[in-house]
Amino acid sequence: MAIRRAFLARGGPFGHSLRSHPGSTMSAEPVLHSLTISQVILNFAIDHGIDADTCLAGTGITRAMLQDPNQLATPEQEMRLIENLVLALPDQAAPGFELGLRYSVSTFGTWGFTLRTSRSLREAIERALRYIALSTAYCAFSSAVEGDRFIVCADPSEIPLPLRQFLLERDMGTALNLMRELQLTGRVVRHLEFTGRDGEAADRIRQLSGLPVCCAAPRNAVVMDLEVATTPLPTFDEHLVRVLEDQCRQLLERRQIAGIAGRVRQQLLRGLGQVCGLDEVARALHLSSRSLRRRLDEEGTSFRDLVEDTRRQLAEQMLGTTDMKLDELAVHLGYADTASFTRAFRRWHGVSPGQYRPQRSG
Repeated sequence: MAIRRAFLARGGPFGHSLRSHPGSTMSAEPVLHSLTISQVILNFAIDHGIDADTCLAGTGITRAMLQDPNQLATPEQEMRLIENLVLALPDQAAPGFELGLRYSVSTFGTWGFTLRTSRSLREAIERALRYIALSTAYCAFSSAVEGDRFIVCADPSEIPLPLRQFLLERDMGTALNLMRELQLTGRVVRHLEFTGRDGEAADRIRQLSGLPVCCAAPRNAVVMDLEVATTPLPTFDEHLVRVLEDQCRQLLERRQIAGIAGRVRQQLLRGLGQVCGLDEVARALHLSSRSLRRRLDEEGTSFRDLVEDTRRQLAEQMLGTTDMKLDELAVHLGYADTASFTRAFRRWHGVSPGQYRPQRSG
């Protein structure tokens, strides 16, 4: 498969830089997302005969973490999860669009409920773009009025090429589903536009959406009547939308601040088993060691804590999902020997790795 070869050549999505979501109030720092949102991807994978462990491989994410609303994922972890899904999916047309239709307003917590309480669909979309970093979108979204049409455009050009079409379809499918859920009345969208050629994927999107799909278009867009976009929503709540928007703003600020810890975790996931000290990670993040220490301290953590937590999470995952020998696992996690790994594991769980493995696998 061409996608698989491309990823293997690049070493996976951790080799790509991901830019900030345009149209949001976020800075250049990555924004962390709630891991519970990723459960949509896991459910989709399972429905297509792909086990959860295949999707989670190499992400540093465990099944237990997915159930914890306080756990956050870096963009790199999300992209690795999506990469694993794409590589494992059987050949089929428009799988990304099918996945996108599974996201609902409630999937996104505060961000989604803020859209639901907006005055109109147009206002909800404008508010969604303002805080789009809280969603799972990797396309750059924008909106415009063209005569009697309201257009929502998706630009996937900054997404790594092997995942570009999949994530474009996923983001377009999600946008369509959210618009339909918010409006609550009949046919909301007139048609969809894609820059790609007509073919099997377009036919599948027509089937899934029930909408006309225009191909070879100058943009990727969801097109609706301006009248529909400005019709008052039945769920509008002027007081509640202000409260929720304040929560979105605060949530965005907190997750931006936490971004440096997420970036350190990414570097640790890439470097465990090798020499991966604070100085090396600081250089990779284009920071001085002193600046990295200070910024981690501002977030209430430390490099040592992050190393410990990353090792713990990976140890739990590998003991539960692989048959790797303990001495090999110790080396993989960067320990000098098995005894050092065993002492650390007893400190985390009160049992040895050998005792923990049958409990986890059972």
